[in-house]
Amino acid sequence: MRKSRVLKKLRSGGVVSCLKVNLDAQATEIVGINGFDCVWIDQEHLANDWSSLRAHIWAAKSHDMDVVVRTTRGCYSNYIKPLELDASGIMVPHIMNLEDARSIVHMTRFQPIGRRAVDGGNADAKYTMLDPSAYIKTANEERFVILQIEDPEPLEDLEEIAQLEGVDMLFFGPGDFSHAIGDLGNWNNPRIIETRKRIAEVCIRNNKFAGTVGSVANMEELVDLGYRFISLGADVVGHASYCRQIMVDFSSKTGGK
Repeated sequence: MRKSRVLKKLRSGGVVSCLKVNLDAQATEIVGINGFDCVWIDQEHLANDWSSLRAHIWAAKSHDMDVVVRTTRGCYSNYIKPLELDASGIMVPHIMNLEDARSIVHMTRFQPIGRRAVDGGNADAKYTMLDPSAYIKTANEERFVILQIEDPEPLEDLEEIAQLEGVDMLFFGPGDFSHAIGDLGNWNNPRIIETRKRIAEVCIRNNKFAGTVGSVANMEELVDLGYRFISLGADVVGHASYCRQIMVDFSSKTGGK
C-alpha cells in the first residue's frame, strides 16, 4: 500500500500544503506537478462521480501526492469507497456530537479500532495482491480520517471527540461555522476566533492534528496556533481571477468596446 505523504509530513512535525480542486483531473495533475502535498476533492458540494474521483486519484498518485476526499454523509459506502479507490484520507463534514464521531470511526477503521467492511479487491489493496492481515493493519496506519468541526453543536463534546482512537485530525470549517452562528463571512467574529484557537488547543492536548482553511498570507498565524494541515486555496479561485484580469486588461486596450 502506498504510504501517505501527508501523514509522513505531519508525524515529522511539518506543515502540509493542500489545494482544493473543483475542476477535473487535469487540474489535480497541475497541482501535483507544482509540488503540493495534498489535493482536496469534494463530494459534499460537487457532482464528482466515482469515475471522476478515480481519475483525480490516478493523477495525484502519478506525482506522489495524497488525495483527501470530503465525503457525502450517509451509509458506510460513502466513506469507504474513496479509500478503496486509494485516496489517502477522507474528511467527513458536519460532525455534530460524540456519537456521530464514534459512528464514523466504526465505519471507516478496521479491527481492532472499528468494523469497516472488508473487500480487498480494489486499488488500496492492490486488487487482492496484498495479504489481508497486512492490508487492514497498514490501512489503519497509513490512511487518515478527518472530522470537520463546522457547527457550534459539537463543541460541547470536542474534548471527547479528539480523544477517539481512529480520528487523526479535526478540521475547523469557518465558513459554515459563521453561517451557523448567523454571521456569514465575518471572520473577525469573536466566536470564530475563539473556536479556531480552541480546536487547535484540543488537538495538541490529545495528540491529534489540526487542520483548517487559510492562505499563504495568514499561514504563519495558523501554524503558531497549532495548525499543521492548511488548505491554501482553490483552483476555481485562481481560474476566476485569471479570467477576470484578462478581461480587465482587454477592456483597457479596447476602451470597453
